[in-house]
Amino acid sequence: MRSGREISLDSRLTEIVGAFGLSGKAVAALGLLLQDEELQVAQEYANTVSIVRLGYNDHGPVHMRTVAMNALIMLRLLRQAGIPTSLEKDECGDFEDSVIAVLCASILHDLGMGVGRQDHELHSTYLALPVLNRILTEIYNGNLQKQVMVRALTLEGIAGHMGSRTIHSLEAGVVQIADGCDMTKGRARIPLALVGQATKGGHIHQYSANSIEEVHIDAGKEKPIRIDVHMSNEAGFFQVEEVLLKKIAGSTAKPFIELYAQVREETAHQYL
Repeated sequence: MRSGREISLDSRLTEIVGAFGLSGKAVAALGLLLQDEELQVAQEYANTVSIVRLGYNDHGPVHMRTVAMNALIMLRLLRQAGIPTSLEKDECGDFEDSVIAVLCASILHDLGMGVGRQDHELHSTYLALPVLNRILTEIYNGNLQKQVMVRALTLEGIAGHMGSRTIHSLEAGVVQIADGCDMTKGRARIPLALVGQATKGGHIHQYSANSIEEVHIDAGKEKPIRIDVHMSNEAGFFQVEEVLLKKIAGSTAKPFIELYAQVREETAHQYL
């Protein structure tokens, strides 16, 4: 059963995708993703392994939806600034195809946590395939070229989300940064409550994430996208510098990003 937070995010995602004013394929793809029973179970199990067994932050349905929302906001800002996606630039797809690939990659990217932390981005690719093939077959209805193209782009976004592999598309770069932006204290709430039980491995991420109050993604002054990280104490700088900044550094979307971080009312530190 979906949580209240999941339902709220589902409504927000549907609102954002609908506001693009596209043909309806992206809205349909989102609906299929959110209704897929196998995907829901896989997300929940990945979260159990991440939190209970390994002691890491949330990597489940709420996290994957949050990444999708972050990615869609960035896509919208890039579109408003006249920046074409890779599919548009290569003239092999349109903006809606890019939206579908980014949605699928965002919502499927952490399924591999059900196998384990090491190489989880690669495990996610093959675990995502059954769901991905079902959805793209229905959405593209016989258009094999688009089905194969969007599938490959989605898998690039999944495999590249950790920032440890070279990616080439703007779409994958957006997913990579969107993942890094989900680092607020809500992700650490449950694993921190379990500290003292048999959890291990991710505590520095839990404590640093617990100091992140908010992450805002909006239009920048000099670049299309501005990311503002607000934290309650200096521990949050670990999350910014060791997670988010590294993901931005390896992202194809880096030229379009401004990044600021600040502790409470102190002067914001500009990274990019």
